[in-house]
Amino acid sequence: MTTAQPRTDLDVQPTPLALLLLGREADPASERGVDCPGDLPSPSDPDLVARARAAKEKLGDKVFVLGHHYQRDEVIQFADVTGDSFKLARDAAARPEAEYIVFCGVHFMAESADILTSDEQKVVLPDLAAGCSMADMATAEQVAECWDVLSEAGVADQVVPVAYMNSSADIKAFTGKHGGTICTSSNAKRALEWAFEQGQDPATTKILFLPDQHLGRNTAVRDLGMSLEDCVVYDPHKPNGGLTAEQLRDARMILWRGHCSVHGRFSLESVEDVRARVPGVNVLVHPECKHEVVAAADLVGSTEYIIKTLEAAPRGSKWAIGTELNLVRRLANRFAEEDKEIVFLDRTVCFCSTMNRIDLPHLVWTLESLAEGTLVNRIEVDEETEDFAKLALERMLALP
Repeated sequence: MTTAQPRTDLDVQPTPLALLLLGREADPASERGVDCPGDLPSPSDPDLVARARAAKEKLGDKVFVLGHHYQRDEVIQFADVTGDSFKLARDAAARPEAEYIVFCGVHFMAESADILTSDEQKVVLPDLAAGCSMADMATAEQVAECWDVLSEAGVADQVVPVAYMNSSADIKAFTGKHGGTICTSSNAKRALEWAFEQGQDPATTKILFLPDQHLGRNTAVRDLGMSLEDCVVYDPHKPNGGLTAEQLRDARMILWRGHCSVHGRFSLESVEDVRARVPGVNVLVHPECKHEVVAAADLVGSTEYIIKTLEAAPRGSKWAIGTELNLVRRLANRFAEEDKEIVFLDRTVCFCSTMNRIDLPHLVWTLESLAEGTLVNRIEVDEETEDFAKLALERMLALP
């Protein structure tokens, strides 16, 4: 029997956008801060794995390491649990004995974990520069201004905000304060149905969906049967969002002009190309992809849905996956022995650059600091923000 070899290529090529590939360089316009109080270990240190194991063993039950699906393998090997952002935050809350929650993900995820865990638990992000471009596309000031625009158009009292989990604590708090809820890519349909039921007249109720326009549009059109004409895009960089009062009054879905820099790269040409290259391929994409990509795919679903679909897939089946490359590579390796052919939907590299800032040197530095009694990179959400954000999250948890 021949042992399957790990897949490392998946037929993808680097692009000029490799500036941020794996977080090896910096984008000054989006950095939250890149300096560590101490010196990071060298990436070439041959003892990094042993050092991480030793520090984690020394901490014992005091530390709980969360690893998002999009993390590198070098980091994911030290995760106590893996999953999407909301699952990981809930897993952290279910481990009250853990004093330190080390979140190998991005900033908004660590905020969510801080909101859901107890005051005694301390949430740590190994690299404070690990943000999320989508979450950063909607600031508290911009959303407050948007609400003023809706008020001036006379529709604010008809609008229920729904914020994607991939948003800052400030945006979650705004949503909670204005009677809205949070959603994940798994329960977006239920969240929108709930939101439409909150108005006095569901026929005139509108949803402000932020910050990902694609998930909002795909859910409304694909799952709820709306038309593209029911949706308008609010651009925070244009006066009045680039919309007239009439457009706001006519719309049912007011979509924030935000997107995922990873999933937004997939195109209809990507789908057509992979179908030509891999006869009989099943195209499975994340709902953060553009509407035309989702419409051309065979299956659409969250990260957890993608994993479960591949687990249940028959031997010998062929799959092109439209999501972050680290996860696709991991799945290709995992199912290679079952003769499942798994390829990346696009020919070009599509890592989440900010997620990949969490590398082994940062994780080692974090664990060793904690083991020495030094708390680093703690993520804390202020009390008022936490209260309103938790209210929005609790509404989501109460969804049928």
